[in-house]
Amino acid sequence: MSQRRVAVIQAGTSLFDTPRTLDRMEAHCEAAAAQGVELAVFPEAYIGGYPKGLTFGAVLGSRFPEGREDYLRYWKSAIDVPGAETARIGSFAAKMKAHIVVGVIERDGATLYCTALFFGPDGALLGKHRKLMPTGTERLVWGKGDGSTIPVFETDIGRIGAAICWENYMPDLRQSMYARGITLWCAPTVDERDIWQVSMRHIAYEGRTFVLSACQYMTRADAPEHYNCHQGNNPETVLIRGGSVIINPLGEIIAGPVYDREAIITADIDLDDVIRGKYDLDVAGHYARPDVFNLQVNTTRQNPVSFTHVENDTSGFSTENG
Repeated sequence: MSQRRVAVIQAGTSLFDTPRTLDRMEAHCEAAAAQGVELAVFPEAYIGGYPKGLTFGAVLGSRFPEGREDYLRYWKSAIDVPGAETARIGSFAAKMKAHIVVGVIERDGATLYCTALFFGPDGALLGKHRKLMPTGTERLVWGKGDGSTIPVFETDIGRIGAAICWENYMPDLRQSMYARGITLWCAPTVDERDIWQVSMRHIAYEGRTFVLSACQYMTRADAPEHYNCHQGNNPETVLIRGGSVIINPLGEIIAGPVYDREAIITADIDLDDVIRGKYDLDVAGHYARPDVFNLQVNTTRQNPVSFTHVENDTSGFSTENG
């Protein structure tokens, strides 16, 4: 069956309160399930939060103690993958009998990553994608992903992958995903600008793929009282205004964008439109020129330290003489 119902969930985080955010997510999943949604895409950094406007106590050349406390608070609101929180999100997917793609802040040791998680309709955690290049001052608090987590999943509702926020502006990343035959391009973001809509339409038209972009809607009231963001302390101040949208393979907007409120934005799509679109433009097929251009993707996991196992040596010291 090529007809599917998909959704982007425009919602905000309860910043630094991950259990409460998960409660809010569960309510959104229940509402989406009632509408027969088979794929729900949540925004960037939805679980764990996007602390917009926070300086983390840094200026060029210096970091201050209050920034270390901000980072500690952020680290504590992040999640382990897998972990208790991913098990709970999986239960949402199983109850919906739907796929979920959700942006999280992933904790790995002391380092944080902006990550997209993929869940199947049975609740299984299918995999993850770590943002390859944090944007601007995001690099202060997020590590960089590598080529080992750029998946495209073959599912019964299409081939699902994700690019997070400004990763969508990386031409090589886009081409690597087109080459995997992606049909449901998920774009979790916090980019609320009007030009984001242009970018999403371009990707849909370039890749002849459905694009599902979910953006947060977040106000100052979603952050705790002790939160020194530069936008001020008026609880009604909008920190991220939304703009979630669904676009078809010919670059046409079929749902959204919606601004200034939380929303579940749905669309009924025909996956055969991907093939119809590629009739005259397949940038990883008949419209490619591999004799002129060549892209190599390193999918090896990058580890900063590698250990070589030595049999029968459990002391931690070398047995060699020297």
